[in-house]
Amino acid sequence: MAEQAQFEELARQLSAVGAVKRDLGRILPHACPAGAAAVLMLLSRDGDMRMSKLAELMAVDMSVTSRHVAHVAERGWIERSPDPADKRSRILRLTPAGGDMLVELSRRSTELLAERLSDWTTEDVGELIRLMSRLRESFDCRPVPAVPPPPLPVPLPLSPPLATTTTRTPA
Repeated sequence: MAEQAQFEELARQLSAVGAVKRDLGRILPHACPAGAAAVLMLLSRDGDMRMSKLAELMAVDMSVTSRHVAHVAERGWIERSPDPADKRSRILRLTPAGGDMLVELSRRSTELLAERLSDWTTEDVGELIRLMSRLRESFDCRPVPAVPPPPLPVPLPLSPPLATTTTRTPA
């Protein structure tokens, strides 16, 4: 088991992850804030679902989920259709336009990560992915897919981006 001082340092390092998430949030298109990006990413990764399932996966209240869903639906990135099992509920489905937005989000996040980690080796990046996946499994009760999904945007904060530039934020 790790020592107390290591856990304290880990807590400090994890707080710096916020700076990384803010930088990733800044590259989002103005029309696609982080909450909308999360909706698109989850529908792409997990398939069609009810809003209650989406709220559970996002770990936010239904009212917050509803606002994000309305935002992406207004832009044609998802469609809401009646649930055959319960006509009062709606099934959320990613549209081709939503898929196109995901491609753009992935391109932007991949470019930023490639730029910022340009001095990292392939092995370093692989080790970070492995350790972050393991960390997530230790905190998350949802199963993590055994096979990585196609490249998608890095999970982003649910707060709106501060700007659309790629300026660096000190950690």
